[in-house]
Amino acid sequence: MAAATARVPLISVNDEIELGRQAQAEVQAQTPRVADAEVNEYVRGIFRQLTRHTTGPRYPYSVSIANYGEINAFSLPGGPVWIHQGALKSAQNESQLAGVLAHEIAHIERRHVARQISKQMVAGGLLALLARVLPNDRSGQIGEVAAGVTAQSVMLKYSRDDERDADREGTRMLRSSGWEARGLADFLDVLRRQQGRDPSSVEVFLSNHPAPAARVAALRAGGLPSGGRRDSDAFRRMQTRLRQLPPPVRMPR
Repeated sequence: MAAATARVPLISVNDEIELGRQAQAEVQAQTPRVADAEVNEYVRGIFRQLTRHTTGPRYPYSVSIANYGEINAFSLPGGPVWIHQGALKSAQNESQLAGVLAHEIAHIERRHVARQISKQMVAGGLLALLARVLPNDRSGQIGEVAAGVTAQSVMLKYSRDDERDADREGTRMLRSSGWEARGLADFLDVLRRQQGRDPSSVEVFLSNHPAPAARVAALRAGGLPSGGRRDSDAFRRMQTRLRQLPPPVRMPR
């Protein structure tokens, strides 16, 4: 029974959005952000185009740029996505950057965090408590039930199945939005090569994502259609602008 229940999210989309709002406030309080208007508007434009091609619930999607030099990106439940300045600098073309964002949007669209939280609720014996509050006015109660679980869950590794699912869905989103379908796979290839040259630069990424080589192989085995936009002058201007900004800071250990 518990295993079957864990496969279906125990929290609603609205509850998920509220949990994400709380988590976003915590991350914002702790994370330095890139304040440059030109860079932010460019990344938001890419992000908006991708979210027009989601097929899941209508989340209030948003994207923020963390002023960290390490290569990483992550999503929170209910809509927020973060990408590090290090990932913006490491992308070699626009389709690669769009691929990173599409992967994180796909985690939200497919409700991977909601399912992960639900599994932890079941495993932690919180299901009975949840059942008691569900029939009542749930305003604020779902947060009380799941807050401790969420704080531990939103930054944990996704399962390999979730990562493969987000890779496939992100690639579909990428192609539907007009970019080259191989953008995500190509960015993962960049990470694989970077891992050999400078392991510390991808240490954070590898701590919460599977190894890039296996993901690239799985994507290419599924077939990556040709065609679509690969790069743009706007992408090049964005990277030039990044080089003009003060250096990003290192993540606290």
